[in-house]
Amino acid sequence: MHTVGELLRQWRHRRRLSQLDKSNPSADMVLRLADQLDVPLRDRNRLLLAAGFAPRYAERPLDDDALSAARDAVERVLRAHEPYPAVAFDRRWNIVMTNRAVEPFFADVDPDLLRPPINLVRLGLDPRGFAPLVVNLADVRAVFRSRIRRQLAVAPDAELIALYEELLEPDSEDASSRPVESDVVIPMVLRFDGRELRLFSTITTFGTPMDITLDEVAIESYYPADAESAAYFEQSSGDARVAAACP
Repeated sequence: MHTVGELLRQWRHRRRLSQLDKSNPSADMVLRLADQLDVPLRDRNRLLLAAGFAPRYAERPLDDDALSAARDAVERVLRAHEPYPAVAFDRRWNIVMTNRAVEPFFADVDPDLLRPPINLVRLGLDPRGFAPLVVNLADVRAVFRSRIRRQLAVAPDAELIALYEELLEPDSEDASSRPVESDVVIPMVLRFDGRELRLFSTITTFGTPMDITLDEVAIESYYPADAESAAYFEQSSGDARVAAACP
């Protein structure tokens, strides 16, 4: 087991910050240092335990009654983004919630990939999932790779490392693809329902969470990158409303 000093040094190294080591810091000092280093709540508990203090942050499932307000907030964000797709996922990219606009894309996915927990990275890159639909698969893989590398640099995780090694290790196909940084925004291009849909995404997180689950939940909202893609989702939503209204 690492000491609190060792753990703080690791986090300072990750953040490329230097600060005086504290051999016997108080709990408040540990949390102040963790806040300066932007340490995730899960790892703040580890720091507190290493310093001999009780953890401060609970970890409850999203369906726990104590998180009902936060869960409702996630649902509202997802619904408000319709008719465009949006998903909420945890730190290991397991989907915890989606809006209705995502559902049509699941139609041809292998049922094995839809057994909980449904992993967004695996769903997007596995040949049994969305991969056959993605026109610019190498670009999308490169974006996932960049994001998960940054995530692992901040907070290493064995399951996330295994996911990276399974689906994101560079290969010859990726080597021929242009760098992720070559565009300001790289859209995901899907060939779906007889047309090409171009989408870009944004990430939303909770601002000041006090629960580990909320600290690790992110919402990815997809937007149409051109008028044709926007028209497709708006038309599909209208058709769904008409179908629902029919007896």
